[in-house]
Amino acid sequence: MWGVIPAAGRGSRIQPLAFSKELLPVGSRTVAGVERPCAVSEYLVERMVLGGADRLCFVIAPGKSDIMAYFGDNYAGVPIAYVVQPRPGGLCDAVFRAESVLGLNDDVIVGLPDTIWFPKSGILELPNDALSFLLFPVDSPELFDAVVLDGESVREVQVKQKNADSRWIWGAFRLPSPVFRELRQLWRCREQSDDYFGTLVNAYLAAGGAAKGIKAGQAYVDVGTLHGYRTAMALLAQIASEPNSASEPLPPRFHDGQAFRRPQLSGEAQ
Repeated sequence: MWGVIPAAGRGSRIQPLAFSKELLPVGSRTVAGVERPCAVSEYLVERMVLGGADRLCFVIAPGKSDIMAYFGDNYAGVPIAYVVQPRPGGLCDAVFRAESVLGLNDDVIVGLPDTIWFPKSGILELPNDALSFLLFPVDSPELFDAVVLDGESVREVQVKQKNADSRWIWGAFRLPSPVFRELRQLWRCREQSDDYFGTLVNAYLAAGGAAKGIKAGQAYVDVGTLHGYRTAMALLAQIASEPNSASEPLPPRFHDGQAFRRPQLSGEAQ
């Protein structure tokens, strides 16, 4: 299974930086007894590997060779390929550019490299037989892609919509190989007009396709803004301060506009 990492964005919300936004130092990790800064994209890569990815593909823009220099040809022994997106073309364009390295029967997981989320093992909750979204509760769903459900079935993805009907947003998704190819073909038939993955999914659902939403996420932070960066640092510090943090305890209620964690309530409205 491939982990596809769209990393071609300009990061305009958090500029100026002297490097790609995916390498923004956020938190730290200890390697061979030495603490070192951790690039924000490492959190996603780590979760993809934990979720079963045995190959990784960064989709990068021209000039983002610093990502290649940082990660090299593997992460923890998992091979890495790089594909270039020549010009900004949206998430769909980035994801489907990975086609050039995929095998005919390769499944795909996709996440955003400027986000940090918990639990680390969330991808393992996604079924392998359907397009499925790992969902997180947030306070401001209008800033993201809100996923409206009937049970676990996705009814609609509301892309950055005011007064969204759901406060559950997707943070990562899984595509079985046949679904990847169906969506890629649909995108092409729609003249590659979908910048957002959510609008393509809505067209896929309208054409008779199906998708699942799994409410397994508990904390989510978009690090693409200065406020999000501060929120991520606070969340990581809070987790690190918990006893037995190496086993990833979940933080207590964490509520700062960009991140939100609380237990799901029985019978809760979508």
